[in-house]
Amino acid sequence: MTHRASPNLGRLINSVEALRQQAQSLEQDMAEHIEEVAPNERESALNLIHYLAVRRQDLRTLQDDLATLGLSSLGRMEAHVMATLNAVLGAMQLMAGTERGVETPPKCVGFQTGPLLLAEHANRLLGPAPPSRHVRIMVTMPTEAAHDATIISKLLAAGMNVMRINCARDSADEWLAMTRHLDAARQELGRPCRVLADLAGPKLRSGSVEAGPSVVRIKPKRDVRGFVTQNPRIWLTPVDAPEPPTENVDRTLLLEGNVLTTCTPGDRLRLVDSRGRKRVLEITTSSGASCVAECDRTLYVENGTELKLERNGGITWTGIVRRLPQVALPVELLIGDTLILTKHESRGRNALRDSRGRLVAPAEVSCSLPEMFDDARAGEPIWFDDGKIGGRIESNDGERIAVTITHARPGGTKLRAETGINLPETQLNVPAVTARDIECLRTLAPHIHMVGLSFVREPSDVLLLEEHLHALGAEQLGIVLKIETHQAFERLPRLLLAGMRSPSVGVMVARGDLAVEIGYARLAEVQEQILWMCEAAHVPVIWATQVLKDLAKKGIPSRAEVTDAAMSGRAECVMLNKGPFIINAVEFLSGVLERMAEHQNKKTSKLRQLNVSELL
Repeated sequence: MTHRASPNLGRLINSVEALRQQAQSLEQDMAEHIEEVAPNERESALNLIHYLAVRRQDLRTLQDDLATLGLSSLGRMEAHVMATLNAVLGAMQLMAGTERGVETPPKCVGFQTGPLLLAEHANRLLGPAPPSRHVRIMVTMPTEAAHDATIISKLLAAGMNVMRINCARDSADEWLAMTRHLDAARQELGRPCRVLADLAGPKLRSGSVEAGPSVVRIKPKRDVRGFVTQNPRIWLTPVDAPEPPTENVDRTLLLEGNVLTTCTPGDRLRLVDSRGRKRVLEITTSSGASCVAECDRTLYVENGTELKLERNGGITWTGIVRRLPQVALPVELLIGDTLILTKHESRGRNALRDSRGRLVAPAEVSCSLPEMFDDARAGEPIWFDDGKIGGRIESNDGERIAVTITHARPGGTKLRAETGINLPETQLNVPAVTARDIECLRTLAPHIHMVGLSFVREPSDVLLLEEHLHALGAEQLGIVLKIETHQAFERLPRLLLAGMRSPSVGVMVARGDLAVEIGYARLAEVQEQILWMCEAAHVPVIWATQVLKDLAKKGIPSRAEVTDAAMSGRAECVMLNKGPFIINAVEFLSGVLERMAEHQNKKTSKLRQLNVSELL
């Protein structure tokens, strides 16, 4: 067995002293930037600078040597960098008999001050933490929350601490209704809850696609052997005066004609569906001029389908299905296909082929951000739908971009309307705050506590938002920087310093877009580095995207997402997205976070060279 040689104490003292000197040197170089942050953020900005200076080095060998001597390995220095270095240096000098008395300068953050500053900043931005856990829960509001006040009341009772309004969805009237319902719930339950308005920003999405036929599929539920376990319930109601369902139904059909005036439970309606299959609907209940019908077989119904009432062995009345929405036809893409992106709005379409299957014209789809055609270059990668489809830009003439598809499922992947597009290597010259964002702020500013800045890439994006908030008299609002692009991650230190000019700032790790931008293989590494840098700056972190997604949408969590939820306890806030079982998800997450609070607080980490290309 080989034994590790005892480290040279004098060499270690020199190494740690060199780290202190580098931190102090960068502090002097960045003095002007430190002075620009808000007064209550200066200590934190200084600590961030010290951390960045130290993390320019690969410290792994030094860590092992310090641990061999029973000293701190620097793995938990983020919140109090200079105090940690001084403590380790003082201990080694004492061991060497050369104690010179190393003191932490008054303006530097101490061991107790660092965690307290992070907690203070989190409270200022996100509100007080619940008594049983230090992590807040943020919930994205569904549209229904604007019309049903009980949804927000139940979420607040389940453990919601921050309400997120997604300004890319719904309307101003619905946003304001959500805030009113929250006000009422807070008064009723006596619980605090902050509000985040998440600005849409210059979202890059695919445009509309060709509309197909107006047809719906209605099918029964079956067990694993294919036997029907539950018939679909269909609400039949007049087209000229439709009535809302009086009970839970799976589908609503609007009928023209007089068939519903005579329907009673037990009646049977016959039809021939769009495939030419004969089907029978059986009336189970009636209410007013409407009724509920069931069918034990799959059927495809389109506009113009006739429903005929059968009674006493004959057909007596008929009704015709009307106003079914058209089905959008997604663009089917295979590896090797060419996709044309168009600058001007047009309906996307699939590739056109002749009778022999030869390509006549490639598939096309428009884009929501015209500036993309000024900046995209040949050879750059492009991704669609959270990485489900990937390609390489072949050419760009300013009006049309040709993309070769390099990533899709073996049988092809469908590109639908309003699907997100990512350009991880393209330098898009577009402001992070749009005219629509400013209108959203004008409406919501009196009712919210913080603003989510989407598509942030440069410190100038943060300063632009601060200017707009000042112009609206809303400079007291906190700012949440959404780290969702490759550029935002690389420039995170500069973004943090820009955000620290505001009264309060936080960071949201938008893991969905970020994974596409940097690659899924690097996501775990990158989110760790974001957590480290934010802790060094005493900036609270919101852990976002697909947390307990299956639980919120299906009612049952996967094992992987339960582990993810437990790991989210290292942040100051966790965001859940909407779903039919969102209240259950909030209760479940609250329990997980409460239990994990007894087992962990942040994490001790090995410190190799920090993999950020642009520190400052």
